[in-house]
Amino acid sequence: MRSDVIFQSSPWWILVCLLVGAVYAFVMYQPLPRLIGSGTAVGGFDKRTTYGLAALRFIVVSFLAFLLLNPLIRSLRTLTEKPKVVLAIDNSESVAASGRPALSRTLEGLQTLRKQLIDKGLDVSIHTFGNLATDGLDGESDLTQIPFTYRTTDLSGLLSGIRSDYEGRNLTDVVLVSDGIVNQGMSPTFGQYPFAVQAIGLGDTIPKKDIQLKGIIANRIAYLGNQFPVKAEVVSNGFQGRNAIVVLRQNGKELGRQSISLGKNDTFDQLTFQATATQKGVQHYVVEVMPQPGEFSTRNNRQDVYLDVIDGKEKVLLLALAPHPDVKALRNILEKNQNYEVDVRILTGTSPEAAMAAERSSADKVYDLIILHQIPDNGGVGNVLVQKYLAKNTPVLFVLGNQSSMGPFNTSNPVMQINAQPNQSDKVTGVFNPEFKQLNFDPARLDILSKLPPMSVPYGEFKLQAGSEVVLWQQVGSVRTTKPLLALNVASPRKTAVLAGEGLWAWRLEEYALTDKQEVVDELIQKVIQLISVKEDRRKLRVYPIRNEFVTGEKVIFETELYNDIYERLYDKPVRLEISDEKGLTRSYNYTPTLTNSRFEISRLPEGAYRFKASVTLNNKVEQASGQFVVRDLQLEALNTTADHGMLRQLAQQTGGHFYNTSQTDDLVRNLTTRPHPSRLTSTEEMNELINWRWLFFVVLTLVTIEWGLRKFYGGY
Repeated sequence: MRSDVIFQSSPWWILVCLLVGAVYAFVMYQPLPRLIGSGTAVGGFDKRTTYGLAALRFIVVSFLAFLLLNPLIRSLRTLTEKPKVVLAIDNSESVAASGRPALSRTLEGLQTLRKQLIDKGLDVSIHTFGNLATDGLDGESDLTQIPFTYRTTDLSGLLSGIRSDYEGRNLTDVVLVSDGIVNQGMSPTFGQYPFAVQAIGLGDTIPKKDIQLKGIIANRIAYLGNQFPVKAEVVSNGFQGRNAIVVLRQNGKELGRQSISLGKNDTFDQLTFQATATQKGVQHYVVEVMPQPGEFSTRNNRQDVYLDVIDGKEKVLLLALAPHPDVKALRNILEKNQNYEVDVRILTGTSPEAAMAAERSSADKVYDLIILHQIPDNGGVGNVLVQKYLAKNTPVLFVLGNQSSMGPFNTSNPVMQINAQPNQSDKVTGVFNPEFKQLNFDPARLDILSKLPPMSVPYGEFKLQAGSEVVLWQQVGSVRTTKPLLALNVASPRKTAVLAGEGLWAWRLEEYALTDKQEVVDELIQKVIQLISVKEDRRKLRVYPIRNEFVTGEKVIFETELYNDIYERLYDKPVRLEISDEKGLTRSYNYTPTLTNSRFEISRLPEGAYRFKASVTLNNKVEQASGQFVVRDLQLEALNTTADHGMLRQLAQQTGGHFYNTSQTDDLVRNLTTRPHPSRLTSTEEMNELINWRWLFFVVLTLVTIEWGLRKFYGGY
């Protein structure tokens, strides 16, 4: 470390500081004109004492004056950093597949390798997946104690983590000890690394005699009573000419069995099971390839499938006065969404018996949404039935037409009032309202509305009700009006939308003629229907996992929300959480969400489908929340057990390193130690004001104290 003094003003000012100190000391200790005795001053000081005290005063004053110049001290510190080498060890399950004895011999060789590198003056650290072993394995730690139990292999993430941890440090080489099998993240050959990767290949590159259930393709959601497909993908090696049996089970019960003929090595086969959703909730299915004699591993013969079977289809009643092309168009739009179950009821144009049966059937059911086409009508046919539904505050979409009765319509909807001329209509097209922000629409796509045929709407005055929003305005020819064509009100107790015209069927046909698709009009109507039919969650307790699926070994995290009567957030209320697995085993937990932490974590849940129920007491009333989640056991390490040394060679070549077998560690040591590895010199410069050095204060104080004490001792004043 080297230090220099830097002046912020001319160094000649130092002479002025010395002059000030000298003048001050001279004035303070000038000799008196009359002496008493030989060599003794009147003040009681002899000459030696006088000169000593004057020198102290001179030093103190000169130094204080010097500090007023505010000099700086520049400190230059130089550090020597030895070259570093990281042993990056792939501690995944696939590495141990070849047997622990062979792996232990490899680790003993790495132990020797590390010691040899340290003896040659290199700084060696250890890194593995999941931070199971980092710098804590340096020194005399036993590498053979590393547990090879990590369930995924992300070599790119491992090398990127090392690059981040050692950024700016003298890291020259990373010794990657791996079998080269990557089943998560991208290939490490796509990364850029500022160090050379020296690869040591583990495992066996010869494909094993094995059958693998490579993948399962199935829906995440199925509806109760519906059939759904489960596709199994099978890859085999070494069993050419044999047959394999693939079985689909649920709760130990066999649902299906199929046989496949195994072909040449690495042949891909796919088969499909058809299953029926018979129970609500998360259902656990198992697909398994029956083991063959001589298989290397049977862990990859089985995979689990979890489906959420719901009975949550929204029931929609499409009630029409008479047969009309718009009714078919609305039905087609609704049936594009599998979550809708549509009942179509026609009140006239059919036999009286059928109309009465339809009326009774629809009156008895509970619907989530009602679409009224030309109802209320001029003849009053559907008015009684409509009043029953309107009394239940069921969301309603009114579609007006030539038979609509404006009087009952005006009293039945909170969206708009229409003062129409009898038996008169207008031909209008739709123009999107850019001020409508409740739904995400692409205005550019909606420009096609101007090219569609005009709708027939009532002719008269239109007045929006409070809280209503316009989705489409009416346009007559090229003139845009302030009359709504499609509007809605979601602020009223009964969410309502109004399409004030008929001719939707012609819009869909024209759009198909122009674009060969029926997307824009259908999306417009679908989103409006979803907006008015969505159910509000008014629960005061909401407990839910942050994801619907977790992996074994991963923490299952629950988020908790608690509200009072006016839906303000509450905290510090004890919550009881009960979790039940497929076998009926229940685990109970108690926790208290706080303002700083509203989450609750559960560790080490085994694989399976779980249901949970949470409860809290609020104002002497028990609030509850329930749900379900899945913990999956991913067998990624069992899907591929053939080492990929080709990838390791490519990675080493790209980064300037070399590939070695486990028997060539001596060559690796020779390569690392014979290459020049200069130490890195790192210099840091610091600038500090001299006046900030606290110890100088005590030096000055000591000098002043000594002078003052001597003056008093010799009787000075």
